[in-house]
Amino acid sequence: MLKKITRAVPVWSLCIFAAALLALLVQIACVYSMPFADFFNGTIGAFFRAALSYLTVWIPFSLAETLIFAVPALFVILLVLCIRAAKDGLVHAMRYVFGVLSVGALIYVLFVLTFAAGYRTAPLNEKMEIQTAKISAEELFDAADLLARRTEETLDEITFRADGASVMPYSYDTLSDKLMDAYDQVCTAYPFIQKLYSRVKPLTVSPLMTYTHISGVYTMFTGEANLNTNYPDYVIAYTAAHELAHQRGIARENEANFVAFLVCIASDDPYIRYSGYLNMYEYVASALYSASPEMYRALLDTVHIRVRREMIAYSKFFEPYRKTVVSEISDTVNNTYLTLQGTEGVKSYGMVVDLAVAYLKENP
Repeated sequence: MLKKITRAVPVWSLCIFAAALLALLVQIACVYSMPFADFFNGTIGAFFRAALSYLTVWIPFSLAETLIFAVPALFVILLVLCIRAAKDGLVHAMRYVFGVLSVGALIYVLFVLTFAAGYRTAPLNEKMEIQTAKISAEELFDAADLLARRTEETLDEITFRADGASVMPYSYDTLSDKLMDAYDQVCTAYPFIQKLYSRVKPLTVSPLMTYTHISGVYTMFTGEANLNTNYPDYVIAYTAAHELAHQRGIARENEANFVAFLVCIASDDPYIRYSGYLNMYEYVASALYSASPEMYRALLDTVHIRVRREMIAYSKFFEPYRKTVVSEISDTVNNTYLTLQGTEGVKSYGMVVDLAVAYLKENP
């Protein structure tokens, strides 16, 4: 019987399926035990994240993007091979089918080994001893005002184009180096954030990717932090810090946003600090607008004209991408995925406001 199974299913596929079953048990354990999830994410998960990052960081392009481009061609090739194998008998065809299924199982194994536990760890505010509570409109106003003032402090060192958009004055590799320096400071202050040498990788499909409203993505099966470079520069710098947070095991979106903010404002580079303060201002100001449109308008009247022009330039840039069928599909898929991981779905991105307001009250 075993001989017949191994004839239809390659031995290496059986090994991967066994690993996937073990990974499922690990994921279940993470769901039901927060201490286990913290342990796994900080040890075994950290090892595999680092291993994948070190294996791919030296590749000058996104390996994940290349593999995704290759999927259609590989599918056609495998389909042709499977049809040919079927002529030699069902067993030969089944070997190809199980081979394809084992690839999916391997991706699941890598997901569990590198990222899944991060969704079940203790909340970031508990690890950082930040006291979060229900936020009033007045507290939102104060936090947004503070962020606007901090943004304004960097303006003399920022270059702006005629359309009002700011310009990042260096390459993506230099951005990565500067973020690595800032991450070293934050990881030293908060040891639960993994220290890791890496860099962000620009995506060649960035213009098309913008229609999905995705500004960056961490691909756990290659360990790469991938960047949509079609967005305005101030969004790119913050997004890079966000994806690098995922690469270090900070899985929840609100927490990755907050770590990105901490990293950006810890930088000695004025443009990265500008990016961190402005992106967080937009999150908090959006929450303020929902709580009190009158207070939001009063605050906006005090915001520096160059900051307001930056936001106007962003709005003009984003207008062609604002409402697309692709973005609706992307949002639905992302929301489903995040919900399945035990988070509040796409709403979790904006929940960074709770962390930011509480942190700014304690660290004005």
